[in-house]
Amino acid sequence: MATGETATVPLVILTDGSGRFLPIFIGIWEAVSINSAKNREVLPRPFTHDLFLDLCTKFSITLRSLQIDSVEDGVYYAQLVFVNNRHEEYLDCRPSDGIALALRGDVPIFVEETVLAAAAQKNEDLPQVVDLMAFLQK
Repeated sequence: MATGETATVPLVILTDGSGRFLPIFIGIWEAVSINSAKNREVLPRPFTHDLFLDLCTKFSITLRSLQIDSVEDGVYYAQLVFVNNRHEEYLDCRPSDGIALALRGDVPIFVEETVLAAAAQKNEDLPQVVDLMAFLQK
């Protein structure tokens, strides 16, 4: 969660391991879903992202990766890459939904170099953050 003088907003911070960080602001429910996937929580009832992957499994569709491929006016665009019978399909998605699915499916998340060049920040430039679980317990 990014905190400021006026608001607290959920965000995901991706890194390429070279000191560049990509902050992506997301909704609270997507943050809860991503946090659940990150912690490998098994809930009594599936989240929508779990249901989506279960549906893919039932129809022999495999999630291969998430590609965050552009940013325009601070809005990130992404595509999920699926495979069915050796045929690759791309599905437009919000990066937050894609991240929740990629974590659940244990597939890589790729970010285009042009996106990193345009929007990546150094650690010291990131907003002040609070862990989601600490925030929710307040």
